[in-house]
Amino acid sequence: MAAKPSLDGLRVVELAGLAPGPFCGQLLSSNGASVLRIDRSTKSVNQDILTSRKSSITLDLKNPDCIQLLKRLLQEADVLIDPFRPGVLERLGLCPETLLIANPRLIVLRMTGFRRDGPYKDMAGHDINYLAVSGVLNMLGAKGEPPLPPANILGDYAGGGLAAFAGVLLALIHRGSSGKGQVVEANMVDGASYIGTVPRLRTKEPVWMDERGTNLLDGGCPYYRCYECKDEGRYMSVGALEPQFFTNLLEGLGLAVDQVVPKGLSREDKKSWPQMQVVFQECFKTKTRMEWEHVFLGKDACVTPVLGHNEMETAGYEHRPMVHLSRSPSLPVTSMWEGERLKPGQGGQEILRNWVQWEQGRNYDVEDGVFITRPRNQKL
Repeated sequence: MAAKPSLDGLRVVELAGLAPGPFCGQLLSSNGASVLRIDRSTKSVNQDILTSRKSSITLDLKNPDCIQLLKRLLQEADVLIDPFRPGVLERLGLCPETLLIANPRLIVLRMTGFRRDGPYKDMAGHDINYLAVSGVLNMLGAKGEPPLPPANILGDYAGGGLAAFAGVLLALIHRGSSGKGQVVEANMVDGASYIGTVPRLRTKEPVWMDERGTNLLDGGCPYYRCYECKDEGRYMSVGALEPQFFTNLLEGLGLAVDQVVPKGLSREDKKSWPQMQVVFQECFKTKTRMEWEHVFLGKDACVTPVLGHNEMETAGYEHRPMVHLSRSPSLPVTSMWEGERLKPGQGGQEILRNWVQWEQGRNYDVEDGVFITRPRNQKL
């Protein structure tokens, strides 16, 4: 008998939203959960690419019949993912406290960008804004340059969706011992700030000064940064922090210590870093990236090529689940390089049949692509 994923049998209702909510839902579906996405229109193409192994129904959340249908579904669900700004769920008649009365085992995940209190709670924002007020954005980028956002990886996906996923798992563990669900509140400011815990604490020590781009791990250190090779636009990454790795780095580069570290200084002394960086830059420019790959392959110098997704795809790189579990493995990655876009309403009828034994024409109808109760004046 094949091993089942850890979250097999878990029923998740995901209200369609932007990046962090769908990413959390994707993590749940990738580990066996049955995820039903609630879309609001069949007339537009779904731009979300985080829909692998999910199903969809389309509801008009301004229609009381659709809200009634959703409430009935939530009585059978384990998790609700709420991606809306504060107050929206309540205005829809879906107050979490009321939902928990109807289904005490329900876990309501509420994901926001800003905190639910404080000066920004009612403001719109994006990843860059959440990182900005978390203190993390100020640490990213080069010396003397404006802070540089790392796409929307840290806020939306790490501090947002991944942190929310951890919150759901913690709530499931609690429910396993208490039998009770709860409200899980997550926001990208707190999530990103928590991920930045160590740099924040290190600002009290010489290891990480307040000025970005001047520290050991933020590109300021010449033996912990990237260097362009002879072939323009190709780079090698260097992370030779420990003395033995630094020695191996110099050996691979064909350099002696006195060529790199100014006389009377140590490699750890920041006064030696400008000269060291120039020497390394000039040296890496003498060979192509492929040549440097051959030099350092198998050598403990902490030097590896900076790969691009296009070349990884061409080389047949295999994407895998985030972790491997020996007894309850995650499901294989379904889309290696192209996102899967779920059509609104796709697979929803099967979910309604499996979750609540509903059949179209008997329990519900689909009008203009929208799922509604039948008869409309009958409560489910």
